[in-house]
Amino acid sequence: MSEMHRPWLCAADAARLLGVSRATLYAYVSRGFIRSQSSSGSTRERTYAHEDVERLRRRTEERRAPDKAAARALHWGMPILESSITLIDGRRLYYRGLDATTLARARSLEEVAAWIWTGRFETASVTPSRDHPGLAARHVASAIAAGRGVPFIARAQSLLAAAAAHDGGAMDTRPENVARTGQHILRLLLRGAGAARVDAAHVALARAWTAAGRGGDILRTALVLCADHELNVSSFTARCVASAGAHPYAVVIAGLAALEGPKHGGASARVESMLESMRRARPLRTAVRDRLRRGEAVDGFGHPLYQEGDPRAHLLMDLLAEHYATSAEWRFVREVAHTVAASTGEHPNVDFALAAVARVLRLPAGAPLMLFAIGRSVGWIGHAIEQYATGQLIRPRAKYVGVAPMP
Repeated sequence: MSEMHRPWLCAADAARLLGVSRATLYAYVSRGFIRSQSSSGSTRERTYAHEDVERLRRRTEERRAPDKAAARALHWGMPILESSITLIDGRRLYYRGLDATTLARARSLEEVAAWIWTGRFETASVTPSRDHPGLAARHVASAIAAGRGVPFIARAQSLLAAAAAHDGGAMDTRPENVARTGQHILRLLLRGAGAARVDAAHVALARAWTAAGRGGDILRTALVLCADHELNVSSFTARCVASAGAHPYAVVIAGLAALEGPKHGGASARVESMLESMRRARPLRTAVRDRLRRGEAVDGFGHPLYQEGDPRAHLLMDLLAEHYATSAEWRFVREVAHTVAASTGEHPNVDFALAAVARVLRLPAGAPLMLFAIGRSVGWIGHAIEQYATGQLIRPRAKYVGVAPMP
């Protein structure tokens, strides 16, 4: 296993990464900066948490070279904005202090939306009235009919743009109004995904996507786990748009544009394609090995923020094992996950898990991205509420590295 994927390091490797002596390494441990544990099979040797070592190494570099630290801030670097919504501690994901995996097992997306937007689970305060000034029902039906055959992201963006044009209060960015608009946006996204009735999101999608409305609990879990993930590219985009004073519809339209990219939510489409290709390959281990030998990515594995595996994927895969243990598609995706982990040391991330859910439940093509987008819209609205409250414009400076001005 490469050093990049090792959650625990020996003393020599830890000291080398930090550029310090072993004595200094032990001092860091004694001061609580780095966790250590006994090495398996030895009572004398100890290992050191790679995550802690890497965090300390980056902090030291940032103090020595602040220019470099600023340049890295936008690429998995140091925090650049304050938020009270999501905490990622390297192992778990929390929404306003509550474990997201616990919420995903017990709460609906609507309840989690209320929690993220208001700090309360009561949905009544954020539910729009029947006569919400956004797009009228007949216009929704007309827009959906016009968008048949159009990819979901483009269809959803058209719906939201039309709704914004009909909503005279869209520019009211007081928190309570943004929350109500957010719930209206959520309903429009569900309609764009094919949900004819506006029930709870997971119920509506289960009815629209499966013959017997099955799998609702797993869909609910997936939606909640996608609700927010700190300053990912789409959420950062949403905050930038909100900082310009744009209305919530524009915030979500922009978030959708970023999410569609193949390095973000669009990665699930690559996973879907990879799984379809691997489904026809036997033996699977050879197919994975050949893919790696050709230099092709094995999509849907590993995550820079979770050295020990993405907790969102863990939960979804566990639920599939619990409810669909006899499914041939479950056995297939489980075999892929085990084979890739054995070959690379990497674990499934949320993109793989969403694609696995789609295969096992036999959801329509593109369902992973739709689940991601509908769930993540909750986070975009939450970030918009926070950004509106600051009144600040996000406007970083660029370090010019081009041709020097002519005299």
